[in-house]
This record gives sequence, C-alpha cells and structure tokens, in this order.
Amino acid sequence: MPLNRRKFLKKSAVTGAGVALAGAAAAPAQAAEKKRPGRPAKRYALTVMGTTDLHGHVFNWDYFKDAEYADAAGNAMGLARVSTLVNKIRQEKGRRNTLLLDAGDTIQGTPLTYYFAKVDPITAKHGPVHPMAQAMNAIGYDAAALGNHEFNYGIETLRKFEDQCHFPLLGANALDAKTQKPAFPPYFIKKFQVPGAPPVKVAVLGLTNPGIAIWDKAYVQGKLTFPGLEEQAAKWVPKLRSMGADVVIVSAHSGSSGTSSYGDQLPYVENSAALVAQQVPGIDAILVGHAHVEIPELKVTNKATGKTVVLSEPLCYAERLSVFDFNLVFEKGRWTVESVAASLRDARTVADDPKITRLLKDEHALVVEYVNQVVGTAKATLTTVDARYKDAPIIDLITKVQEDVVKAALVGTAYASLPVIAQASPFSRTSEIPAGEVTIRDLSGLYVYDNTLVAKLLTGAQVRAYLEYSAEYFVQTAADAAVDTEKLTNANGRPDYNYDYVSGFSYDIDIAQAAGSRIKNLTYGGAALDDAQQFVLAVNNYRANGGGAFPHVAAATEVWSESTEIRTRIAEWVTAKGVLDPADFASVDWKLTRNGTPVF
Repeated sequence: MPLNRRKFLKKSAVTGAGVALAGAAAAPAQAAEKKRPGRPAKRYALTVMGTTDLHGHVFNWDYFKDAEYADAAGNAMGLARVSTLVNKIRQEKGRRNTLLLDAGDTIQGTPLTYYFAKVDPITAKHGPVHPMAQAMNAIGYDAAALGNHEFNYGIETLRKFEDQCHFPLLGANALDAKTQKPAFPPYFIKKFQVPGAPPVKVAVLGLTNPGIAIWDKAYVQGKLTFPGLEEQAAKWVPKLRSMGADVVIVSAHSGSSGTSSYGDQLPYVENSAALVAQQVPGIDAILVGHAHVEIPELKVTNKATGKTVVLSEPLCYAERLSVFDFNLVFEKGRWTVESVAASLRDARTVADDPKITRLLKDEHALVVEYVNQVVGTAKATLTTVDARYKDAPIIDLITKVQEDVVKAALVGTAYASLPVIAQASPFSRTSEIPAGEVTIRDLSGLYVYDNTLVAKLLTGAQVRAYLEYSAEYFVQTAADAAVDTEKLTNANGRPDYNYDYVSGFSYDIDIAQAAGSRIKNLTYGGAALDDAQQFVLAVNNYRANGGGAFPHVAAATEVWSESTEIRTRIAEWVTAKGVLDPADFASVDWKLTRNGTPVF
C-alpha cells in the first residue's frame, strides 16, 4: 500500500526518527548464539537494482518522431524493457534477495507525462492513475528518491503521484519550510530473512537536489527547503545505523562530478554524490542520478573510515539498470558487508515485458493520438541542425511567441511602453518542423522542457553582460584555424540549453577573442545599445530562477509570470496563425565572427 505521509510525520514527530517499512525492525540486531567450533560463518548475498531519470519513458518509443526510439549508439529505452531485466535478475537471485530502487526524475520529460499532468490530469476528480505509477507499481519498486523534475507540475501533482505509488518517495533533504522537518519520508528499511540467522536489515536513504529551490522556485518558495546532501546524509546515516541497519544505501538525485550549474546562488553542491560517499561514514553504496551519464561502477574512499563506497549511475530514460551485488557475513553477533560490486544491464539486450505493454497500451495510444493532431501548415522546413552556431529561424519562432505573449500580458501596466526582448536556446540538435502539416508533436519536439514564461526587467548593460556570458559557450578559435562545427561549441562542458539567443538586438560573437570580450557591434533599433535603457526580458522559468547561472536575471525585478508551458503557447500561436511562415518571425540577429570576419 502507499506510504501514508501523515502517519509518517506523526511517527517521526514522536520518535524523532523515521519509519520502518516492509516488516522492518528498528531494534538493534539480536545477539547471535555462540558459534560451534569449526562452524562456517553465515553468509548472505543481496542484489540491489536501480534506475534513474526515467523521465516518463515507459516504452521504446519517440513521441516526437512518432516511431520506435533510435539513437546513433543503438540504445533502447523504457520501463517495459527494464521490467524484463528486473524479472531476469529476480529469477536468478531469488526475488526475496533483491531490492529495486529509483533515483528520481520520473513524472516529467515526455508527451506521456505532460498529457497526464495537463491534458487529462491525475489531480482531477476521478482522474487517471499516472502511467509511471502504474508501471513502477507493476514492476515492484521498493522505493524512489525525489528528483528535481518531480516538482515541475507543482506540489499537488507530486502529492497525487505519491498517493498513487505503492512505494515511498524519499527525500531526507526536502524539508517543510516552517517546521524544518522532512516533508517526505527520509528513508525506507526492509528486512531480508536468512535461514538460521538474524534478518539482514537494509536501509535506503533518499536525497534530492538542492537546485529545486532555484529551478521550481514558484512552486516551492515558502513551502519547502532543500539543504545540502552531505549535511543531511551526515544527520541520517548514523540514525539508520543506530536503528540496526546492516546495510546503508543512498539513492541520490545528484551527480558525482562535484560541480554545480547555479554558481554561488546556493551554498550547496548540485552534483554531490561522490562528496557524500567521501565525507559521510557508514554508507555502503550510492545509486546516482540527475547527471544523465553512464557509470557502471565508481569506487570512492571515505575519508574518515578508509572504507570503499561503491557508486553506480545507470543511463537515463531506462536505457540501463544498475546492479549492486552485496556479500555479507554474520560474525561477532552482527552482519557485515564484505564486498560490493556494481555493474550495468543494457535495455537493448531484451524485449519489452508484455505485462507492461498490456497495462499501458491504452494510455500510450491516447498520447500518440494527441501529439499527432494537426494545428497548422508550415511554408518551409525549419530545423535546429545548425542552430548552435548559426541564427536559425526555428529558434526565432520561440522568441517571437514569447515576445507576443509578454507584450499582450503587459498591456495596461506600467511596463507596457518598454521594449520586450526574449531568450531561447537550441534545446535539441534534431528538431524539425517539416514543410506542410504541422502537428503538436512537431512543436513539442522543438521545446522539449515543461518551462513556463516569466518577464524580468533588465538594463542594456545587464543584457550586454548576459550575452557575454552566453557567448562563453563557444570554444575560442583563432582566425586562421580550421573550423570544425563539432568542436566549436560546449566550451567547458556547457550544455546546449545553456546557450541563449536574445531577440531584438543585432550583434556579432567574435570567437577569436577570449571569453568575456566577444560581443561586438551590439545595437538595438539600429543604434548602439544604451546601457541605461530598460527592457523586459521574456525568459523561461529555469533561467529566470538562476538555472545556468546567467548574470543579473535571477535577481532582476519580476514584472509578470504564468503557469502555462511555453510549449503550449507555441502550439496556440501556430494554431491561431494557421500558417507557419518564417517571414512572420525569422531574422538574422547575430553571427559568429573572427576578428570581424564572419565564420560562415
């Protein structure tokens, strides 16, 4: 049955501890009988499986292409595949000797998740059960950590999803803003029976990402706080050990790199899984999430104990399954972890589990029908193929829609006379709106995130700094060097979604220059930009709240915001127009140069 949050909070308020589930005991391990001479020590093998960053992928299906998913590496994805992998391992190891976990980012990321959050929402009276809850319940997950994207549709949607899951959503560092007590269960404990020996008690501590405070500020500010993972792990791990946990596993929606995308806006590290392993004694293994990378096994030495902590991160979208194999021995009255080894299983090596296919075929069909609705006609093919290094009309479409929405919203306000500019990023390298009929899936593929729109007040000088920061995305390239477009971008690992166009200006980006002095010939309305002039920037909520650490925007005065997704606004704009004509929105505002000479 689903974990009852109120019962948990009541219990934790009384005991100052957490809740033990699935027959778990909070008492210390019982004393063992004296071993007979020569009697071999009792041993136990435990297998812990883990997924992360599922992002609504149930099937090996690309809703944006209306076809089976395919990438250059030949990967396959989806919980239906993972279910087959899990079944195989359970058959091999014995289901009673396995645990299945997830490390977060479950209910956002595909048209499937959007549909059941917005089109046919799970929060409606007599609404549907979320497909991700249905699939994960059927597969038999034991616990999942909260991801940052769990908060994208607001707390009401998250709480409804939580109610629909037959397993707890864990977040030891998701605290009630008023009481500073956990707003979600911090941990989960399960007993594993061993013939002739005390049970093995396994504790799973769930940690989420501090960046939620920035990225979903509109939903969580004043309601929830998200302290650092290291701090909260240091608080909870000793408690779990004192409750008799023989094995402590952390499910962390936090990468292992030790870096943060939000600069110094938060005093907590975004990707701190390896730091937790290094700094907090008493952890045996960490299931890593958030970074969308593949780490079969990473060994980190704890500074205090010298013991090895094993980390593993399966690839996102249910393309991989992490498998931790634990070997335990019962000696001197207690269970001890002798060894941990981690490896990955690959979803492309198996077929879909027909049980999951049958379970969710109707929901899948509904979403396929929804995304294939025709909403307009395009006069020309629009593509993001070279949008990273050339001003592409398809990105201009996004900025035009954002400008129009904000201009209409500001009518009758004190800001109505100010010029409206807009930012947008080349989110995907493969998006295409073909000439001819345009569907919702064409437009959804252009804007793959569930971002909403915010209007912020900036000066000309702040816009200039914003553009300089954005231009750091390009690799410095000498005037006489050959240009390889595959190596021209993503300097210092910056992702494509942290490179912004800003509409309304004309400017050059001189990539022969050092970062910080690349913006040249910056004009507005045909004249050199006035640093004192005020603008209203139409910006997505991720950027507005500090995502990407762009200068000035997070601290800027907010003059308007809304909860409708930008993706929906694009669909509305195209539907109202009927015809998608580049002449209505496209303009070449910026170009790459080297010492004043255009690169292309």
